[in-house]
Amino acid sequence: MGIATRAPRAPKLTVVPPDHGRRGTLLPGVDVVFKLDGGHTGGALSIVEHPFEVGALVPPHRHHFEDEFSIVLEGEIGFRSEDQEVVLGPGGYIVKPHGEVHAMWNAGDTPARMIEVISPPGFDETFFQGTADLNDAGPPDPAQVAELAAQAGLEMAEPDWLADVIARYDLTPPPTG
Repeated sequence: MGIATRAPRAPKLTVVPPDHGRRGTLLPGVDVVFKLDGGHTGGALSIVEHPFEVGALVPPHRHHFEDEFSIVLEGEIGFRSEDQEVVLGPGGYIVKPHGEVHAMWNAGDTPARMIEVISPPGFDETFFQGTADLNDAGPPDPAQVAELAAQAGLEMAEPDWLADVIARYDLTPPPTG
């Protein structure tokens, strides 16, 4: 049996009522709602929600620092990590380990939504918030998004399986440029 460890510092009491948290756009059809960041959790983790419109795709990418733990709340969300693919409905959980190329998409014909727990925190504060800020100001410059990705240890990927996933689920291809 393992020994429980505590977060680097004690978290502070934080309350986020339903339907609260800053909302921003990450990609066409994929938003982020900020719930808890590393400052709220004593540096242990961060939590965001991701609403997905029908046909929305988070393109393949690799995190070099953080693991992601996703819980589907509404609709159906498809996940692909390396050579494993699954579609989960409400109540489904998945772990996406750092270092693996993975993607997510709305696999159904209704809007979908998931919670994402990110450990350690920092990715949401760096990449998600930066991208949402850029989108708030208008269509983002791809070079600025690439700089945010580099700062966050995020690497975009183009695996052989992407075209097949886009075709099978009638997804909107990722932006280019």
